[in-house]
Amino acid sequence: MSVGIRARAASAACVATCCVALLSADQSPPRSAPRARDGHPDLSGYWQVLNTAAWNIQDHSAQPGIPAGQGVVDGNEIPYQPWAAEKKKENFANRATADPESKCYLPGVPRLIYMPFPFQIAQTSKEIVMLSEYAHAVRTIHVDGSAHPSTAVESWLGDSRGRWEGNTLVVDVRHFNDKTWFDRAGNFHSDALYVVERYTPSGPDHIEYVATITDATVFTRPWTMRMTLYRRKEKNFQLLEYECYGFAYEKLYP
Repeated sequence: MSVGIRARAASAACVATCCVALLSADQSPPRSAPRARDGHPDLSGYWQVLNTAAWNIQDHSAQPGIPAGQGVVDGNEIPYQPWAAEKKKENFANRATADPESKCYLPGVPRLIYMPFPFQIAQTSKEIVMLSEYAHAVRTIHVDGSAHPSTAVESWLGDSRGRWEGNTLVVDVRHFNDKTWFDRAGNFHSDALYVVERYTPSGPDHIEYVATITDATVFTRPWTMRMTLYRRKEKNFQLLEYECYGFAYEKLYP
């Protein structure tokens, strides 16, 4: 074998070895999420979305004060009943004053999850508490096996009851009022809203979040939105003060 042939063979072997190494690295399983003492995934920490769903949960172009964004709704379609589709258009036209966020009301569920603010999760075996930087919102998810109250008490964030299905936290949320929207684009619901959330860790620093929306008063069928929650890992990160100024329309709608 000549020197040139040997050199080319050695080079090919090196390339093959490097390709195998890269392939092995790509196929290595992701690091698993941390575990709580009870064996379930530990969701504790600070989290935030990196999307524009707070402005519009569907695909939308950039406008003054509104960043362009890809939707989070499966199929990018919200199945409104005909009357509700007209109501949504009315909401959009009057959003500067009609959006509950402009009055500093609590944003509801699931909107609280994708507000452009971080939130903290504190977890025990019986309760999971979410504390949002937005409007000092505090939400409790009961995971002790208790049922929803038999007497409905409507609220801004509803009543949340969770359970574990493998590595997924499944949360049933009921007893909403009809005063919140899904976004600043006027997407809305009635007090018949029923939300099922799924929180599934896809690694130590990511949670895949899925919310299925059911409201037979407003929609023709259930529909789903999904997004990724990202762990905030900056050194000494913490929730800071945010004071909402109600009716300050120019801050939301320049």
